[in-house]
Order: sequence, then structure tokens, then C-alpha cells
Amino acid sequence: MDNIKIGDNLELHCYKNNGKINTVSDKITVLDIKDDYIVCGDNRTTITENDGTKHKTKEPAIIFFYKDKWYNVLAQLKKQGLFYYCNIATPYLIDDNTIKYIDYDLDLRVFPDGGFKILDRNEYNYHKKIMHYSDDIDKIVNASLQELIQLKKENKGPFDPELIEKYKKEYENYEDLN
Repeated sequence: MDNIKIGDNLELHCYKNNGKINTVSDKITVLDIKDDYIVCGDNRTTITENDGTKHKTKEPAIIFFYKDKWYNVLAQLKKQGLFYYCNIATPYLIDDNTIKYIDYDLDLRVFPDGGFKILDRNEYNYHKKIMHYSDDIDKIVNASLQELIQLKKENKGPFDPELIEKYKKEYENYEDLN
């Protein structure tokens, strides 16, 4: 693993189970490094999709990547409030200043009012079939989704608004978020 430190800018590569790259984000900034996770920020980051199309993120985000959890969590700091986009994905690894993980399609969207919605269940079932996800992966994916829902219900971990505010302030030291 690379010797990363707070303030470093990394790329982010999201893969699919078949080993193909799905998206590349050109710049995320390391805000904190813990034993079991790292926290990054991004704002107006360029994302390149697997078909070559590019777009920029519209708002700042605080992102939690875990070493032993099968998800990552993006807290999106929108004008309308704090939204979350949670990817069910492998634990991250860092290689050559790049955070890498495999995305398993299933996502959890959390709204400012605390409501949430499970997204992309059909995409998950389709990819499970064509990419031959094992029964073990299926169990881990579904257990991880339930763990995320429970964390949200308790407003713990990345769903703690005070924690997000803390990291937002830290990220403001690196980026102009306006």
C-alpha cells in the first residue's frame, strides 16, 4: 500500500466483478486516515465513465472507504440538504496513489429527511447472473446493505451529521466549496 498522508490527492477507480474498470474519478483529497477506514473529499471532480464520457460532480462530497466493510459512503453536501449515496462494494485498496474497489451495483440512497431507498436491485440481479457472483458474495452484499440501513437508522458512523460537518470544515482547508 502506498504511503498516503492527509492532504494527498488520489485517483479513484471503480471496477466491476469481471475486472473491467467502470469509472475513474480524477481527484479526491485524503482528509483522515484511521485504522479501519479513510475519509476523502471531492468537489467538481471529473468522472470518466467506462464508455469514455466525462462529467463533473456538482457538489462537494465527503467519502468514507473501509478496509473491512463491503461498502463506501458518499455524503453529498447539496444545497437542498445532506444526501447520501452508498455503494455496496469491496473493501478498498490503494495502489499507485489510486483507491480501488469493485462495485456490486446495489446502492442505498438516503435523503435529508432520513428516508432511504434501495437502488439498482435489477442491475445487481442481472450482473449476479452474467458475472457469476458466488453465493458468498451474494450473502456479503445483502448483509452489507442491511448493515448500512441499520447504521442510518441509528445515525452512526458516516451518517452522523456532526462527523460530516467536521470533515466538511477540514475539506474547506483544501478546496473552495462555493
